[in-house]
Parts: sequence; structure tokens; C-alpha cells
Amino acid sequence: MNDPIVDEVRQVRDAHAARFNYDLDAIFRDIKEQEKMSGRNFVSFPPRNVEPNQALQPTESAIPDSQG
Repeated sequence: MNDPIVDEVRQVRDAHAARFNYDLDAIFRDIKEQEKMSGRNFVSFPPRNVEPNQALQPTESAIPDSQG
């Protein structure tokens, strides 16, 4: 199912990325510069503290049944 609005957003996004040879750092700098030039206030949150992944423990259903 095609959505013309989604298609247009993707086309604009791709054209913007192509201007910077798909370099994410350059795209990010351009977006930040556009934010500054807009005069609008943008909210910025500090990075979250992410706990390292804990080793997963198998559940009973994942333990092989030797009886059968």
C-alpha cells in the first residue's frame, strides 16, 4: 500500500541526504544549523544512562528434557 505523504517525505529525506553524499555527520551538522537559523526553541535532553545487558538465563522451556 503506497501512501503519497510517506512517499513525499522519503523523497525529500533522500534528496537532503544526497546533498551530503549520505554522510550522517554532515547531515546532522546541517540539521543543527537549520535549527539555529530557525529561531525556534528546541528541547534537548541529556543522554540516558544505559545499563549494560545482563546475561540472559534460559527459561525452563529452553532447557532440553532428557526424558523424552
